[in-house]
Amino acid sequence: MTKHPLTVTPDTSIVEVRGMMAENNIHHVPVVEKGKRLVGLITRQNLRISPIELSSLNVWEITRLLSSLKVKDVMVRGKDVITATPDTPIEEAARVLVTHRIGCLPILEEGIVVGIITESDLLTQLTNLLWAASVGLARAIRVPDRAGEFAKITAAVASKGWGIDAAGSLPAPRKPGYWDVVIKIGAAIRDELVAVLQQIEGQELIDIRAIGP
Repeated sequence: MTKHPLTVTPDTSIVEVRGMMAENNIHHVPVVEKGKRLVGLITRQNLRISPIELSSLNVWEITRLLSSLKVKDVMVRGKDVITATPDTPIEEAARVLVTHRIGCLPILEEGIVVGIITESDLLTQLTNLLWAASVGLARAIRVPDRAGEFAKITAAVASKGWGIDAAGSLPAPRKPGYWDVVIKIGAAIRDELVAVLQQIEGQELIDIRAIGP
């Protein structure tokens, strides 16, 4: 999460919030009062004004309207803001974002905003999890859904003196009863890696590629 995020109050002007978001390249700002206590959330989506609402106004009236709008006029109210705590597992935070189709979760501790987690934070964590910022070989292997299959992979890799930098798995698409396992190995030689993994009975090599900067 991002600790100590930028915040605004209900009486902050919309013009000021727009500038804050643009200057800091952010899309979500918690709305607080009385010592960082969460009372709402403002997003770039909230700042959009329908052209229909402006169609009957001249430029001066539009300027006056925008300058008079406050955060409290357009924010998501506190009771409708979905939040998390510092102890929420990262996978649970990701599930909540996907399930509710939202872009952020304010992080609260006893009602006080102590952080925020966004889609960008989750992508950063995914990059770290898969060591995408480091050079190596990524290999996708389709394995049966039964005990001991991942152990076969780790044993085969260890037999060559290599280590697995990162690993993950997900259900194989359109193939019930199988999982696609992705591993990243930094020190392996491509042809040797292919050869050793092809020797694992009952598993299918799907893809191999070099990744990293």
